Amino acid sequence: MSTRDFDYALPPDRIARVPADRRDQSRLLVVDRSSGTFRHLRFADLAGLIPPGDAIVLNTTRVIRARLLGRRDSGAPAEVFLLRPTGAPAQFEALVHPGGKLHAGRVVHVADGLDVVMDAVTDRRTRLVSLRTTLPPDEAIERHGHVPLPPYLQRADDAADRERYQTVYAREHGSVAAPTAGLHFTSELLATLAARGVERIDVLLHVGAGTFKPVEVDDPADHVMHPEPYLVSDEAAARCNAVRAAGRHLWAVGTTVTRTLESVTGADGIVRAGAGETSLFIRPGYQFRAVDRLITNFHLPRSTLLMLVAAFAGYDLAMEAYRVALDSDYRFYSYGDAMVIT
Repeated sequence: MSTRDFDYALPPDRIARVPADRRDQSRLLVVDRSSGTFRHLRFADLAGLIPPGDAIVLNTTRVIRARLLGRRDSGAPAEVFLLRPTGAPAQFEALVHPGGKLHAGRVVHVADGLDVVMDAVTDRRTRLVSLRTTLPPDEAIERHGHVPLPPYLQRADDAADRERYQTVYAREHGSVAAPTAGLHFTSELLATLAARGVERIDVLLHVGAGTFKPVEVDDPADHVMHPEPYLVSDEAAARCNAVRAAGRHLWAVGTTVTRTLESVTGADGIVRAGAGETSLFIRPGYQFRAVDRLITNFHLPRSTLLMLVAAFAGYDLAMEAYRVALDSDYRFYSYGDAMVIT
């Protein structure tokens, strides 16, 4: 298929610039693959859709305040967008602006007690940078950094984003973008699901900035996915396998969970524990091995995320679901409404 097959027109006013007043009151489009039909619910209604004995699989990554805004020695503004730690003390791979000015040895002054030193340029034209700080690096980032809102929101972050651009079950710091399907869950909804006998299984994938990278080549097969680190524990793998062995279903909460599970599941359908990095690119023609149901948001045109949804629902049904959502005034993207594909 061609990348243009995954294009669609989205009016700017359909992009959700701010989150819904309450997480679980976002709208929920239910897509039934067996009948090809659609239903319109609220996200809180999800509790009535998942049978006891099935399991929801959550990504417990936590978004770091990856945008560091500061000034160069000249006083001109600069930005450092942290991508991931390199393993060296206080060193990160980062995107910087203005890239033409921030050569090795240059410094961005973020706050009293926090400077960012340019170490080197990578083969990917990103930077290796070191934090020079009087605080532990993680604490300095959380104190002085900004929430890395998606660029399409076209606004600065505010105090509300510190809570709402984070799932209620986020634990491990490391993402520079939220696993947005999880933003709709509340503690009360999770408790309701547990009381109904729905299992919860936690995995981890730290979301990178590549999640927003559009597919710019005509043939999706030529698109290069940026690797993202994941972890599936022994317990998580065992519980996934037990659910499926009992004839029950795994409900992946988001594309990040889907890619994690599919990366560690063999052709035999067995989920295996492990840690590593995945560059798995799921698009139509892919045969799913682990994920039975998918909860997701509405994604950008020509994106790898939309291609994953089309692989899971089937191309025609996925694109029809997007047409239905547009015709029904759904809100799109990270702070927008949700869809569940059964």
